[in-house]
Amino acid sequence: MSRDEFHRLNPYLTTARAGVFGLGALFSLSPMATPALALATGIFLALTLGNPWPQLTAALSSRLLQVAVVALGLGISLDSLVRAGSTGVGITVLVIAAVFALGIQLGRWMSVERDLSMLVTAGTSICGGSAVAAIGPAIGASREAMSVALATVFVLNAVALYLFPPIGHLLGLSQHQFGVWAALAIHDTSSVVGAAASYGPLALEEATILKLARALWIVPLVLLIPRWRRQPSTAAANPFFAIPWFIGLFVLAAVARSMAGPGAIGWFDAGARAGRIALVLTLFLIGASLTRVQVRNVGVRPFLHGLVLWIVVGSATLAAVVMAVAR
Repeated sequence: MSRDEFHRLNPYLTTARAGVFGLGALFSLSPMATPALALATGIFLALTLGNPWPQLTAALSSRLLQVAVVALGLGISLDSLVRAGSTGVGITVLVIAAVFALGIQLGRWMSVERDLSMLVTAGTSICGGSAVAAIGPAIGASREAMSVALATVFVLNAVALYLFPPIGHLLGLSQHQFGVWAALAIHDTSSVVGAAASYGPLALEEATILKLARALWIVPLVLLIPRWRRQPSTAAANPFFAIPWFIGLFVLAAVARSMAGPGAIGWFDAGARAGRIALVLTLFLIGASLTRVQVRNVGVRPFLHGLVLWIVVGSATLAAVVMAVAR
């Protein structure tokens, strides 16, 4: 085909590609779509056809995830929120501290560049891509370092979404156990909630609460890391950009459910179901945001750093959950 013929066909190809992506989005809203299948569909379309709206899907996935999480709060009672949250405070502190110590030392042993090691460690210990995006400016990390860290976290998140539920079933984990494990060992909120949703409603409830408690540690780390490294940071001087404000709305949703009368509970349950559907669409959009450039940017050494750290964290938290958390 000549170049002129290609250019004449290009508008039709662009329209066809947009139509296929639209069908993928509609599929993710159907009862047949699971979180893992929606993510796989998005990744497949992004890497084969290319995403016709990369900026739109990236922005929309971030906002839609927040809306989905708040909607999930409509299905959680205040008692469950307080019980799981109070239990999770001590656990998250121990896990974050241990992962940071191990991740920084592992980065030195593997000769990973300092900022990149910090970003991968932060993404593993707290909240995946959100932690990378918040802490990167606070330590003055380069765009390349942030890109590699984000790509590493993305790949491991995708793997976790497929790997964790089968392992949980193989080991006979209860929904409570799986929810705790997923919240502690998976990076991003989207993959935590997606994996837990495929495991069961109680797992989804536990994982969502504990994961959001873990995500709140973005704020103190944005404040403390530059001081620990003795460097100025405009991000640390104004940490409010890093606060995941939607977590407060999630709590308010649970409070509203607890205050509602019996006749209104059905509406709250419907809102929570809508949140689960929105989550599946979010995972499709997240998968569709992956680019070939991001895949190529994943260096071997940084990826191995993230992989080893993630395996250690996942194994240690799984062992702790099996031994300490009652079925």
